Amino acid sequence: MPNGIRRLRLNDEEVGRLECGAGGSVAAMSIEPITSRPYPEVSLRERLRHALPAAMKARDPVAVAALRTTLAAIDNAEAVDGVAAIHERLAIEQARVGVGAAEVDRRSLSEAQVEDIVRAEIAEREAAARDYERAGQPQRAEMLQDAVSVLSAHLAATT
Repeated sequence: MPNGIRRLRLNDEEVGRLECGAGGSVAAMSIEPITSRPYPEVSLRERLRHALPAAMKARDPVAVAALRTTLAAIDNAEAVDGVAAIHERLAIEQARVGVGAAEVDRRSLSEAQVEDIVRAEIAEREAAARDYERAGQPQRAEMLQDAVSVLSAHLAATT
């Protein structure tokens, strides 16, 4: 691989850059989304989902952890309280029996709600980073700040 900057692509979508040094070794790597995308209508959630395999391939544990926990927070927000849904059908003749009897539809989140969840995840990491700084653990604070920059880059691509 010659010297220079290489772009990482995933399914015809740019997800980052590789800066190659002498001898083809990777000098620096960035997996933040490139904002000039051919498909601007892709939702924030989908961009996060597409960035996860790229971060895994790049072996970036900070980005992988940030993306996984943020996607899990979005999935948890879509969950429905199953107990409340079951109590709506208290009559025995309305009760379902068998496989899928306890299944309920998940909530559908708007793009604004997903952005709010990502902002909350960013704020949580920033607060934890400040706590680590005060506790004298700058390495952990730096890891959290790196996670904030990964999530902020994806959030900035929506606006």
